[in-house]
Amino acid sequence: MTILNAMAAKDFEQSLDRHVEWNLKKLDLKDGIFGKGVLDLTDDDAAKAAKLIAERHLSAYCMSTGLFFDDVEKGEAHFRKEHLGKVARAVEIARILKPRFIRLLAARSAKRAEFSDGVEYIRKTVPWLISLYREAVSQIAAAGFDATIENEVHGCLLTNADEVAAFFAELGKGVKVSFTWDVQNMWQMGTFPSLAVYKKLKPLMGYFHLKGGMTDGGKEMKWASSLEDASWPVLETTRQVVKDGRSPVICLNPSHGAPKPGYDYTDVVRRDIDYLRKNVEGIE
Repeated sequence: MTILNAMAAKDFEQSLDRHVEWNLKKLDLKDGIFGKGVLDLTDDDAAKAAKLIAERHLSAYCMSTGLFFDDVEKGEAHFRKEHLGKVARAVEIARILKPRFIRLLAARSAKRAEFSDGVEYIRKTVPWLISLYREAVSQIAAAGFDATIENEVHGCLLTNADEVAAFFAELGKGVKVSFTWDVQNMWQMGTFPSLAVYKKLKPLMGYFHLKGGMTDGGKEMKWASSLEDASWPVLETTRQVVKDGRSPVICLNPSHGAPKPGYDYTDVVRRDIDYLRKNVEGIE
């Protein structure tokens, strides 16, 4: 099990110490690394971080970049410069931090409300996007790292299992990349989390992100919550992911949603860790 590094503490060294305290051996590095995002690190920053990590007998599992999460309407030149063009730097930092995964994000569209099929929109409107993802994945693989692509919110082009499958089919079988299923992100984009959704995503998955979330009586997520109080089948789904070995490391993320009046959010990260360890066999 791991968590996004800043969930443990805002200060990076304190965050690492808390990983040790909570017996979390792996790191998912994103923000809050000496006040910077992982892609903003200098070589000296990355070397310092790697030293602090090694001193605590921890290791990086994923570098969670924000690359490719941008409006496709900005065009190919923009994506080539601002996203594909920064993959080489991500690889340089990864050579110092030594993660398994370098994460990319699924792109978004400012026009997402105007169409139902994100991959069909890519095919018809921005076919160049697939080629840029292939190039990015190729650079990552050539450097000896694994690429993973995660679904996001706010106009994400991947909103359900069928779109994910179609997107990966467009990338092609020879492309060395896996899917990171962020359960709550896909829920917010309209797909309620279930074991059936997982089974469709299973062949493509390499990494699993989970967080809480509560409805207000229907299926739409409204409130932030712990995993224990979540409205989706947390234990059923997570147990199957662990049993199938589809995500050797699973990653807790902070819950989206509005604060629920009267709800106790005290120490919710530690509560989530303990909840999974207590209820899901095989989680360390």
